[in-house]
Amino acid sequence: MTKQEKNEVIDLLKGKFSQYNNFYITDTESLTVAQVTNLRRHCFDKQVEMKVAKNTLIKKALESLDAEKYAGVYDSLHKVTALLFSENPKDPAVIISGFRKANNNERPVLKAAFINGDVFVGDNQLKALTQIKTKNELIGEVIGLLQAPIQRVLGALQNKDAAVAAEAATEAPVAEAAPVAETSAVEEAPVAEAPVVEETAATEAPATPAADEATPEA
Repeated sequence: MTKQEKNEVIDLLKGKFSQYNNFYITDTESLTVAQVTNLRRHCFDKQVEMKVAKNTLIKKALESLDAEKYAGVYDSLHKVTALLFSENPKDPAVIISGFRKANNNERPVLKAAFINGDVFVGDNQLKALTQIKTKNELIGEVIGLLQAPIQRVLGALQNKDAAVAAEAATEAPVAEAAPVAETSAVEEAPVAEAPVVEETAATEAPATPAADEATPEA
């Protein structure tokens, strides 16, 4: 590799390190060409950029940007190195973990991870990195906590409305019973008046014969 080619690689890496706040340093040694191609495909599907470069060039790119900021990852730059750049801090960890399980392999090995300024060194950090919270997940949890009191108030109001509706439903049949009682009273009234009319007719009927009997005596 010529000096110009090396400088081109360094400039490319500097652009990636400046673009992303999260990157993983992995060891892909012993992976076959087919496995590396498959790993790249997994990265592409998750919008993770994978770059393979020499350790010396990677270190020069980091040092030219901020030697102190990236000092924690320098000791991890050895053997074969593949860099995984991602906007989501845990996507590379999920990819590595899933790839290893699918291939019954311990490769790629996590050498170090730079996450928003924090450095995680060693393959034993992989599980923890798959469980870290992303920015959107943290925001979602905060919103959920803020909405919790409001939801309780709304729930109480809904329960109150349900209780009022149930009470109104139980009172409705009582209000309808009044017309039934009035109808029965109206229907019974003529039955009570009928005997009075018949008694009056019976008392007046004998008066005519009495008047007829008085006439011959005169």
